[in-house]
Amino acid sequence: MTERPRVGIIANMRAQLLYRSKSLLSDGAIVELVIWIVPEPLFGSRHSYKYSLFYGYPGQRIVGYDNERGKGDHKHILDREEAYTFSTIEKLVDDFRRDVELRRRRGR
Repeated sequence: MTERPRVGIIANMRAQLLYRSKSLLSDGAIVELVIWIVPEPLFGSRHSYKYSLFYGYPGQRIVGYDNERGKGDHKHILDREEAYTFSTIEKLVDDFRRDVELRRRRGR
C-alpha cells in the first residue's frame, strides 16, 4: 500500500483509467483502489474523478470510499456512511489508507 497514484489531466477525452491496484493481505483482506478521470464531474461531485476504494474481505466491506453518481463523495466505515470532502487524489488515498490502518489496528 505504498504506491501513490500519479495525476494528470488531459482535455477533451472520455473516461480514462488513471490508477488501479489490488492487493491481497496475509489475513485474506483485500485492498483495491480504482480511480478514473472523467470529462466532467459526476452528479454530486465537483471534481473530474470517479473513484472506488475498498478494504475488506470477500462479501464484507470494512472501509470504502466512492463517489457514486447522485450521492457525491462519501465513505463507508463498516455499516456507517458519511459525506467525504474531496480535495485531491493524494489526500483521498492518504485518508483511505489512514482509515484502513485504524480498522486493522482495531481488528476489523
